[in-house]
Amino acid sequence: MTKKKVTFADIAAYTNFSKTTISRYFNDPDSLTLENQQKIAQALVDLDYKENKIGRILASGKTEFVGILIPNLYMHFYSEMLNQILSTYETYGYKFLVFAGNSKADVERKYIKELLAYNIEGMIVLSPTIPSKELAACGIPVVGIEREDQYICSVNTDNYLGGVQAASLLKESSCGILIHVNADLPDTAPASGRIRGFVDTCEKFHLPYDLILTDLGNTFEENRAGILKLLETLEQKYPNEKKGIFMPNDTHANVLLNLLFQKYGKLPESYRLLGFDNSPISREAVIPTSTVGQQISVIAGTAMELLSSMMEERKKRRPEPLKEPVHKIIPPELIRRQTTD
Repeated sequence: MTKKKVTFADIAAYTNFSKTTISRYFNDPDSLTLENQQKIAQALVDLDYKENKIGRILASGKTEFVGILIPNLYMHFYSEMLNQILSTYETYGYKFLVFAGNSKADVERKYIKELLAYNIEGMIVLSPTIPSKELAACGIPVVGIEREDQYICSVNTDNYLGGVQAASLLKESSCGILIHVNADLPDTAPASGRIRGFVDTCEKFHLPYDLILTDLGNTFEENRAGILKLLETLEQKYPNEKKGIFMPNDTHANVLLNLLFQKYGKLPESYRLLGFDNSPISREAVIPTSTVGQQISVIAGTAMELLSSMMEERKKRRPEPLKEPVHKIIPPELIRRQTTD
């Protein structure tokens, strides 16, 4: 036989509270004393109450949805970060609506409008396309990850330290020329810190270096073409040098490693290579790739913890919003593998 659904009226009769009080327990629990909250919570257990999510959303306007805007799913850093953010459901209970913007501002603005129409309670943004001032004007809590963050809260890697670690490792590998490949980033981009850290370390120890700032694209085809051209340039420019190459991420490092294997059948002694992020591709590569690890799970957990605290604060009768954005910095971890031995 079908079991009768427990209603607010049933809970009210069981606890001797009014239906209004029961409704307040679900939609505004801070308005009740802790003792009364505990009584109702125990009643829900005793009665085996199954919550009607749709009814609660209609009553409170709170959807328990968080929007996520990422640049793309091709770069392994973004796909692993998304994986780690989604895994926080067990801790915080928020569900996620995800869009990949592909660096197109008009498309991303459309996605944000769509997310807001679903009455999301907060947003995590990895895409750098939309300025943080515009994101802050959305009227909901926003946390950025590895992007410009003047007007929003953020969680970033200590990119400068990562650049120092990368240059120092290549120095230990006795490379004749240290090379860092990255995009031509503005100072407001957290990743620009790894460029400064790399350059400062090379200059401190008087190490010959080459800084190559170029757009390698956001698809495999673009990456392969750009990195193949890069490889040809390096072999012409430094034919007799032991080249220590610091790539901007593990996806690009893997493409370069594959091209070297296709050409030489191995990683030549004239190359040392490391990436940045420690996404799974660095461990799954044809030989495990050294990398500056971004502690992706820690960043994802910290971002969700920060966003959750802001969203929960807004549900209080007298919320106290943050007076200014909070910026959290997570230290990187240098991971030595076979490509820098």
